[in-house]
Amino acid sequence: MAASILYRRAAVLCRTVKGFSFPKPANFPCGLLFQAASYNPKPLRLNLRQPYIPDKDSPDTPEWQKTARYDGKLYGRYGSASGIDPASLWPSHEQLDRIIAEENEWHPPLDVMLKNIEAKEKEETQKRLAKERLIAANMAKMPKMIADWRREKREAKLKQKEDKARRDKLLSVARERFGYAVDPRSPKFLEMVEEIEKEEKKKKKLMKRRLKEEQMTAAGVTPPAPSSASD
Repeated sequence: MAASILYRRAAVLCRTVKGFSFPKPANFPCGLLFQAASYNPKPLRLNLRQPYIPDKDSPDTPEWQKTARYDGKLYGRYGSASGIDPASLWPSHEQLDRIIAEENEWHPPLDVMLKNIEAKEKEETQKRLAKERLIAANMAKMPKMIADWRREKREAKLKQKEDKARRDKLLSVARERFGYAVDPRSPKFLEMVEEIEKEEKKKKKLMKRRLKEEQMTAAGVTPPAPSSASD
C-alpha cells in the first residue's frame, strides 16, 4: 500500500514538472523515482526462534565469544537451550579462593570491621597523645629556648661589634705604619695583621706566666726559673 501511494505521488510530480516551460534535461530522474516507488524488498529471513550459539571451533568466531564469561551470558539468557553445562560455569578452586579473599578484603564480617575500627581509633588516640606530650615538652622548654636565642643574638651582635672595632683599629695602625690608607684585602695588610696576632699571643702567654708566678709566690712556693729556650 505504501509503495502504491509513493508511486502515485511520483507520477503526479513528473506530470507537474512536465507542465513547466523551462528546458528539460536529457536524463530526468523520473525513471529512478518510478523504480524507487516500485521497489519492494524481500524481508530478511532471520531465525529468531533458535538462539545464536557461536561455534568455538570456527576461526570466524570472535575470541570474546569463546570465553567462559560469554558462556555465562548465553546460559543466563537461554538457559539449557544454550547447550552449555552449568557445572562448567562454576569457578575453580583457585578462582573461588580469590573471590573469597576479595570478599574478605572489601566486605569483611561485622566483628572484623568492629575490630578494625577499634584498632584504628586506638592508633589515632596514641598518635594524638604522643603529639600532645611533644607539644607539652616543647612548651616547657620554650622559656629556656627563648633565653638562649636572645643570648646568642646578643653575643653575635657583640662579636660583630668587636670585629668591627678590631678591624677599624687595625686599619688605623696600618695607616700610621705605612703613612696611607691600606686596602684590608692587600697582602701588606694581611702580613701586618698576622704579625700583630703573633705579638698578642706572646703578650697573653707572658701575662699568663706572670699571673701563675704571682699565685705561687702568694702561696709560699718558689716559682721555677724561666728556661733559656723560652721567648
